[in-house]
Amino acid sequence: MFEQFGLSAPLEKGLAKMGLETPTPVQVEMIPAILAGHDVQASAMTGSGKSAAFLLPLLQKMLENPAPNTATRCLVLSPTRELAIQLESHCRELASFTAIQSLSILGGESFKEQKAKLRKNPEFVIGTPGRILEHVQKNSLELGDLEFLVLDEADRTLDMGFRDEVTEIVSQCRTDRQTVLLSATLNHQGLGKISAEIQRSPKKIAIGTHRSAHENIQQDTILADDPVHKKQLCSWLLANESFQKSVVFTNTRVHAEELAVFLIKQGHKTACLHGEMLQDERKRVMTLFREGKVRVLVATDLAARGLDIPAIDLVINFAMPRSGDEYVHRIGRTGRAGVNGRAVSLISPQEWNLMESIERYLKLSFTPRVVESLPAKFDGPAKKKKTDKNKKDRANSKDKAIPKAKQRHRNRKNVGKRRAPAAEKDQAENTETLAPLYKGKQSAVSKEEEPSVHKKPSAQNSAQKEPSAHKEPSAKKQASPSLYKGKEPSAKKKPSANKEPSAKKSKVDGFAPLKRK
Repeated sequence: MFEQFGLSAPLEKGLAKMGLETPTPVQVEMIPAILAGHDVQASAMTGSGKSAAFLLPLLQKMLENPAPNTATRCLVLSPTRELAIQLESHCRELASFTAIQSLSILGGESFKEQKAKLRKNPEFVIGTPGRILEHVQKNSLELGDLEFLVLDEADRTLDMGFRDEVTEIVSQCRTDRQTVLLSATLNHQGLGKISAEIQRSPKKIAIGTHRSAHENIQQDTILADDPVHKKQLCSWLLANESFQKSVVFTNTRVHAEELAVFLIKQGHKTACLHGEMLQDERKRVMTLFREGKVRVLVATDLAARGLDIPAIDLVINFAMPRSGDEYVHRIGRTGRAGVNGRAVSLISPQEWNLMESIERYLKLSFTPRVVESLPAKFDGPAKKKKTDKNKKDRANSKDKAIPKAKQRHRNRKNVGKRRAPAAEKDQAENTETLAPLYKGKQSAVSKEEEPSVHKKPSAQNSAQKEPSAHKEPSAKKQASPSLYKGKEPSAKKKPSANKEPSAKKSKVDGFAPLKRK
């Protein structure tokens, strides 16, 4: 009973109004720790009553120490708008017999209206990090008098990229505040770092784990061939299962909208919920679902965290979640507060390995189920053939000689016949073509050098060598076109007569042609 915590009479009336009589294990641990003034890190299964576990002691401390002339006394940060609305509703119900006022600050709503409501100085402010930081930066929300700071679903907040916003908000708060941090798991990668920044020697409370088995939830799997087959199976389940409300989860917004339209055409009262919708539309959908005017809610993982909607009997995973943690939060929408529920996952061939990995991670086994009117061609991966060899045979097989592979002529006919590189091949061809010219030059040089060895140099020889520069080219030198092997010389190598126009053109331009030596 809640009387053991010494709560005030107005809070006990609020508990009786909500129908809460017996505290849960996480409430038994958290309420005394928060009342004692400790910073707390808490982790527990979904649906274990974590919201009331921190709202009740904070409200009790406010009632014991009233401060009417101060600004906001408690700030609660939530990763999603729907969860923030739910927390503000719980806080308002618990404090319905007190003078404590609460307010939800969310994105997608009018900033001016929120600013006007903040002027009334509510004690409890619950909102999302982005919009809260915007009010802090524009001085419409004062956090200098803040006594209590709560981070609900802290692991999800960090995964969504709100770490910088949370750090900047905390920097505007009092340093002697009391901080409560709630998470699905205390082993999150970034949880230790942010806890070291915002908490002082926190007391850790872990009631079970997020991977603990949900004994009151029946978890089934149905094989499907493709998305079309999945839609038919989903419609069949909604038509033949007995439930009051159902949530169908998809991985993308596009699939959520397409499936909602399909189910509406099949005659099911269905609504769609995802992050791209306007805030007013999201509120309208959640109101219709809570009131029972809509029995089926097709949603993304936006609705998988913290939402406590009564009478949800059936959860359908149209697409398997990408991790075991997300799977736990999805099926946690049913089977809350000890009520039995059912979770059905539709498995396509591409999701078989993902299903097995989730089974290993959560250490459980799903119950296979078959819809006789809509059987699936896919019945699981092909089973591997079992070999009759035992360990001794395998050990002996290692000692046996491995037979050589068959030698084929096509594999060794070109062995040792490497092709010569292209550069060496071109060099060989050039030497063959230039061989006659080199031989002619060597013979001419040898004939000229032979008499110079036996005869002394004379004036006549020197005189004869001077006009050698004006001699006409020899026949051997004119025979150079033989290098082209019958090809005519190109037009570029014609006599210099063709260069006269260029010389004239240069004279007309005023420049004389250059003479080259």
